[in-house]
Amino acid sequence: MLLTIDLDSEVPIYQQIRDRVVEAIADADLAEGSALPSTRQLAADLAINFHTVNKAYDLLRRQGVIRINRKSGAVVRRDAGSGPAEAGFAEEWETRLRTLLAEAVVHGLGEQEALRRCGEVLDSFGARKGRTPA
Repeated sequence: MLLTIDLDSEVPIYQQIRDRVVEAIADADLAEGSALPSTRQLAADLAINFHTVNKAYDLLRRQGVIRINRKSGAVVRRDAGSGPAEAGFAEEWETRLRTLLAEAVVHGLGEQEALRRCGEVLDSFGARKGRTPA
């Protein structure tokens, strides 16, 4: 898994890691059952504190994206083929979507432009294109 973070970004590093893992799953680079690097290995690869990676993995675990156990480490729990969303997911996601759309409105992005961009982003994911993980 190739993961890129921006150490100069205002987005916290743990959030960037979380976001890149979710994007890799949506892009079909990672599938259900795929192992993620250990927190120590990923921290070493990115030259960051392993507690930061641990925080990202814990967030992914709480969101139901990965599972973590002592023997197998962090493993992808859900991908596009995992079936319908779990109870409560759509409501939580809609809350976050509301904030993103509010930002678009505040910055003058019109409805059609916002919808067009949403469609393009959705269409860009390999999982939606039927691509299988590498």
